[in-house]
Formats: sequence, structure tokens, C-alpha cells
Amino acid sequence: MKRRLAIWAVAVITFYVFSYLIDPFDPAWQLYLKDPLKVIVEDILWIFLFSVVISEVSIFIDRMLNKLLPWSNRTVKRLLLQCIIQIVGSVLIVIIINFIIDCTSVSLPEMDARKEYTLLGQWIATNIVVSLTISAFNTVDYLLENWKKTAVEAAQHKVRASKHKQAAMAAELQALKLQIDPHFIFNNLSVLSELILEDQQLGYEYSEKFARVYRYLLVNSKKDIIALEEELKFLESYIFLIEKRIGEGVVFKIDIHEDYRSMYTLPLSLQLLVENAIKHNQTSKANPLEIHVYTNSNKELVVSNTFLPLINKPDSSGVGLANIVARYEILGYIKPIIEKTENQFIVKLPLI
Repeated sequence: MKRRLAIWAVAVITFYVFSYLIDPFDPAWQLYLKDPLKVIVEDILWIFLFSVVISEVSIFIDRMLNKLLPWSNRTVKRLLLQCIIQIVGSVLIVIIINFIIDCTSVSLPEMDARKEYTLLGQWIATNIVVSLTISAFNTVDYLLENWKKTAVEAAQHKVRASKHKQAAMAAELQALKLQIDPHFIFNNLSVLSELILEDQQLGYEYSEKFARVYRYLLVNSKKDIIALEEELKFLESYIFLIEKRIGEGVVFKIDIHEDYRSMYTLPLSLQLLVENAIKHNQTSKANPLEIHVYTNSNKELVVSNTFLPLINKPDSSGVGLANIVARYEILGYIKPIIEKTENQFIVKLPLI
């Protein structure tokens, strides 16, 4: 109803403004305010009624065309057809109203034919302008509503696409996390079976430590990030398993700045990098593999190892380094830096 009242108001204002602009020097304008109040009120009511009729006809025409020939189909054709129908409709309304007035009114003032046709032409022109103004008002309103609707649908589509992307990324991330469990279990159960055959007491001790380490894995592998302090505690327990498995074939050096211990990294990233270094390098007592875990001034967690490649390279499972890089990428963090020199293999993990 507010929209209709606004349209009627526009029609009334347009009618008065255009009627004045057609002939601003007409003596009738100068005498208008001098007429009796009753005459002025009647005139205003007739103009208001006429404007309402014009407005409703224009609204009806626009709605019908919106159904039959929407703006999105043929814009130029729609514009031309709308203008023609509005003009024809306006002329017909004037003719019908003028005919009704001639047939029902008995007190019309006499005037010459030239003056009568002039006034009729002015009336038709004013009616056409009012009709086209209302049509333009309706068209702008219709286009704005469609634009808002399209913008909302586009935003909703964008949100849905974002949610689908997040769901896909979450599924991919979960798949990467699940790769860690079998990889970890296989390596350590293989060692455990060998230790039990060699030394049952050592095998029992190893199984106890392995249970504690695996409990940590179950609790934290599902997390996206974890405090570096927690990951270092896990690494200490994991180093015990490695030392029992390899002995003096590997040497660890841990050097973490205290300010960085409260920062975050990916769960089990250190375990995967250490396991990756051991898997692809020689570990002998005469020439042990040196693994150095430290932080640098760029807020990076660095894992470096001496480069002692195996003669027969083992088949890669695709876990380890590739897993870490993929998780960093999915979570939207800066990717790890991988450097390889003649004597060292270095991985720098950005701390979060």
C-alpha cells in the first residue's frame, strides 16, 4: 500500500507540473487560488481520482508485460511495446472519460472548437506523460527488485559454494589424517615383533611406550593444529621408540626457543618428518644419521637431517612429507619450505 500511495503521489505531482509547463501563462493558473475552496477541493479530488486511474492502468500494463515479455528476454522490444501500449491506453482513457463527461454533464461552459481541441490535446499529452512517468517508476522499481533478488541469489550461491568447498577440504584433510594411523602402526608393530623375538623384556617395555605414544596419536591426530610444546613432548616419547629400534644409528638434537613453544604446528608433523628421514637414509653406528629439530628467527620449526641416502631406495607410501604439505595447503597456511643440499635435507614448517 505504501508503494501504491507513492505512485499515486507521483502521478498527481506529475499531472500538476506538466499541466503548468504546457501553458504557464494561462490566466486560469493566476485565478486558481482565488476560486472558492469548494471548487479547489473538487478539482484536487478529480485530479487525484484521474491520477489513481492512470496509475492503476499503468501498473496493470507493466505487470502483464512482465509476465508476457520480461525485461530479461528482449529489452528493446519490451521498451518499445510498453511505451506504445501506455500511450494508446492513455489516449483511450482520455477519450472515455471525456465521452462520459459530455454525456452526463449539463453545465459545461461553452467554448469554441479550437479551444476545446487545444485543451483536449493538452489533457492527452499530460495523461501520456503521467502514464509514462508511472511506467518508468514501476520499471525502475521492478529492475531494482530483480537486481536485489539476483544479488541475494548470487550471495547465497557463493555461500553454498564456499560451504561445499569447505566440506570437500574437510573430507580431504580427514583422509590425510587417517593416513597417519596405519603408517605409524605398521612401522612400530614390525619393530615390536622383532624385539619380542630378540628380547621379551625389551619388547614388553617397547610395547608400553608404544601404547602411550599411540594413545597420544589417537587423541591429537584429529586436531587441525596443536601447541608446539605438546608436539615436542610427543617427540620425546617417540625418540625413545626410535632409539630402541635403531640404537646408536641415529642422533637427535633438539633446540627450541622458549618464546616459540606456545605457538602451534600440525599434529604429528615432527613424527612424520623424523620417520621420513630414517626411512630414506642410512643409520649405522659408524656413521649415524643426525636429526636436528630447532626454531629460527623467521618463526619456523626446522627439521634437518644429514643426507646419507640408501643404496636401495625403499618404495614410498606417499605419507610423510607429502601429507604435511597437503595439510598446510588445505588449512590455508603458508606452505613448508623444502631445501636439499649436498649434505643435508631441510624442511621448514611455518609456526602458527
